[in-house]
Amino acid sequence: MDLDKPPVRQPPQPQPEGCLVVAIRLPVRIVALVLVLPARMAWDALVVACRFLNDILLRPLGRALLWLGRVLVVLPLAAVWRYVVVPVAKALAWLGKVLVVAPLVWCYRYLLTPVGHALAWLYAHVLTPAVIGLGAALAWLARYLVVVPARWLYDWFLAPVGRAIAWCVLGVGRLLALLVTGIGRVLYWITRVLFVLPALALWRWVLAPVGRVLALVGREVWDALRHAWRIAGHISLAVGRFLGTLLRWIFVEPVRWVYRSVLTPVGHVVRDVVLRPAAAAARAVGRTVRQSLSAARASVRQARADMRRLLFGGPRQPQLVARREPSGRGTRTLDSSTTPLTKD
Repeated sequence: MDLDKPPVRQPPQPQPEGCLVVAIRLPVRIVALVLVLPARMAWDALVVACRFLNDILLRPLGRALLWLGRVLVVLPLAAVWRYVVVPVAKALAWLGKVLVVAPLVWCYRYLLTPVGHALAWLYAHVLTPAVIGLGAALAWLARYLVVVPARWLYDWFLAPVGRAIAWCVLGVGRLLALLVTGIGRVLYWITRVLFVLPALALWRWVLAPVGRVLALVGREVWDALRHAWRIAGHISLAVGRFLGTLLRWIFVEPVRWVYRSVLTPVGHVVRDVVLRPAAAAARAVGRTVRQSLSAARASVRQARADMRRLLFGGPRQPQLVARREPSGRGTRTLDSSTTPLTKD
């Protein structure tokens, strides 16, 4: 046997259950299952409905409200903060610095500091010696006019009287303590005999057994409710799956078959036979209409130009001028660079 290894702690063994526990457990669990099963199925149905409502309505509504709040509240507030509050705050800070801080700094530096130095010199060289002398005189007067008579009065009158009063109070207190102790002991035994012992007997022989029975019943009821809730959950899940499968085979699968086998081929036929030719014809008609409109606009522009030419005459043609001959009033000069000798 290895003495270095620590002893292994054994798990606690379950205590054997009595016949009363077994007799209470089975009917309580049956009744709990009957009562809990409708509540569990209603709870599961409510959970499924809430999830469906959350996915279909509440989540998109929340996203829409979030976007709307961002557009209507956050962005305007950010713009107001950036383009109104911050510039106004900077302007106010500059004004405060110019109108308040700078004058205060000047006042502190050139007015308050010299006055403070002067007051400090006055306190150190004038007030302090005067106060020290006055304090010494007052202390001497207080010592010989107040302290010495008060000490004599305490030593020869108040102390003896106080000791006598304290001795009397101590004697009276001891007497009262003896009386209170005796009365307290009498009341203690009366209370113990008349109240404590009957209450202890009632607790030990009546309340404690009844409490154990009620605790056993309550524990079994709680265990039965938990067990019934789990079993009801399995039953509710099986019922839900059955209803889902039934709904699928009654409604979803026929709709899917109709969509896949009937509506899709019909839709393809309608698309190939009706919609595509109609779209091609519409595009051809659109092209023809656009060409007609373009031709009509060109005819209108030409007619407008002919009418303008008929009423106001044609535009003046530019006159051709020789490139090396000056036009109008200009004469040939050396600065005009019109000859090979002076051309740049």
